[in-house]
Amino acid sequence: MISIEKERSKDRPAIEALLDLAFGPGRFAKSSYRLREGTTAIDALCFVGFVDGVVKGSIRFWPVRVGDSDTALLLGPLAVDPALRGQGLGIALIERGLDAAKKLGHNIVFLVGDEPYYARCGFSQTEPGRFGFPGPVDPARLLWTHLNGPVADTFRGAIQKDG
Repeated sequence: MISIEKERSKDRPAIEALLDLAFGPGRFAKSSYRLREGTTAIDALCFVGFVDGVVKGSIRFWPVRVGDSDTALLLGPLAVDPALRGQGLGIALIERGLDAAKKLGHNIVFLVGDEPYYARCGFSQTEPGRFGFPGPVDPARLLWTHLNGPVADTFRGAIQKDG
């Protein structure tokens, strides 16, 4: 049986083990981790996927700033036990997180990932040159979606840590 629940502190060791399994030791070298270092994920937007009571998936959202003042979220990491990939747990975690973010009034969510996968949840490539990202990132993998209302043309600039 699959369930998705808010992350609890007691889930964190299992989540770290899952992240190591899913991404390996090189995960800390990724550019997206630069935006997470020294900041805290938004507790209300951290979810865990359980299968028969065992942690098999995880998703977190982090506050970021765009340009001088606009705020947004950074999705990631999304991790699913490799034995369960392709069975819908990752998409279910994304949908739960986006729904919660929308209810909390967040509008923009960024991530670095594969567009064919994340497009199922409304993500698409950002416009070339509209946003800067710290560190190297393939522009085709910088994705975004908006949740509440239109996005102003002035929403652009460097994506940075918020906080």
